[in-house]
Amino acid sequence: MSQKVAGVKGMNDLLPGEIEIWQHVEGVTRELFGRFGYGEVRTPMVENTALFVRSVGEETDIVGKEMYTFNDKADRSLSLRPEGTAPAARAYIEHSIATQEPLTRWFYMGPMFRYERMQTGRYRQFYQIGAEAYGAKEAAQDVEMMDMVVQFLERLGLKDITLNVNSLGDEACRPEYHAKLVAYLQAHREELCGDCQKRMENNPLRVLDCKNEKCQGIAAAGPNVLETLCEPCRAHFDDVQRKLTALGIRHVVNPRMVRGLDYYTRTVFEFIAAHPVLGTGSTVGGGGRYDKLVKSLGGPDTPAVGFACGLDRLVLLLKESGQQFAVRPDVFVAVADPGSHDAGLGLASRLRREGLRVEFDTRGGSLKSQMKRADKSSADFTLVLGEAERTSGQAKLKPMAGGEPIPVSLDEVAQTVRARKAAAS
Repeated sequence: MSQKVAGVKGMNDLLPGEIEIWQHVEGVTRELFGRFGYGEVRTPMVENTALFVRSVGEETDIVGKEMYTFNDKADRSLSLRPEGTAPAARAYIEHSIATQEPLTRWFYMGPMFRYERMQTGRYRQFYQIGAEAYGAKEAAQDVEMMDMVVQFLERLGLKDITLNVNSLGDEACRPEYHAKLVAYLQAHREELCGDCQKRMENNPLRVLDCKNEKCQGIAAAGPNVLETLCEPCRAHFDDVQRKLTALGIRHVVNPRMVRGLDYYTRTVFEFIAAHPVLGTGSTVGGGGRYDKLVKSLGGPDTPAVGFACGLDRLVLLLKESGQQFAVRPDVFVAVADPGSHDAGLGLASRLRREGLRVEFDTRGGSLKSQMKRADKSSADFTLVLGEAERTSGQAKLKPMAGGEPIPVSLDEVAQTVRARKAAAS
């Protein structure tokens, strides 16, 4: 007996019964983001490793510990993408988009890969929905993007999600904050975890992002980044808050919040869900402004802002929401005798051409077994086709939710089903 081959740990199958939730979220994304003027892009799942080292940051956990990196047959270092912003920026530069339009809005959906400790909603192959806007430095672009995420979460019917905002400053004022932060952390060096002692030397902001509870407590009592903002950064952040308030978007200013990537400047934001399925508080999406990333990757000096949502976590929340996502068949076609099997197959084919979702048991079998399958399918109607129906051209639609059978011409099944469903909705 051959040995069973299992899937890779942390990389999950998505099967019917659950995939409908994913498809619903993806459909809402395409429709809503399109309203905001965002077009879909798809970048490769594999990129040159240097792209992530230069953009995400060599000292980040993503690059240092979590990336799936390998050398190909030409001895090039390649990596499975751990996030979507850097590949989108690379595509923006490579295709000279800046020369074609002054303001570019893109969104993407797809799998990302990180080798990390798995927990609820966090896997080694995970999925993100994200968006990037290139060419606008104004606070209005930050707020428009947050508004899009707010509307997105509302459309999904998700509640109890809090928007946190902060500003990390820029190259003019961040050095002062860094100096104060490093001086503070030095005084607490021995209390920090080993990783944070290294981060303190290379990128002290990463200490604020540490998940160690003791490090979090130390960071919470440290310098406040908002107190060192230069005037332009302060004005930008004030404008962000003013515009959020004008749109009626509730938000919390959280000066201890940073993002886990090196490219952010000025505005950063996170959407935090309070739900038992994710723990007491979990980020379902976040992003911020990254005005220097495009230039640092060899492109033109282009301001930009972006975000990403964890699709796996959104699906977990939607599973708990009580909403129904499965799309039921319109009709189950059953056959009363073996001689009607081909006619039943033909009727199912025609009804599908006419726009109905149709279930048909290609195995045949007894009418009793077919009716059991019809019940299990949750179809709106069942139509039994036998010799009498084939001869007369007339049949009956049985409403599976109860009610009297509906006489129908075999030529008018699709019209009758649509009319009945429209009347019931």
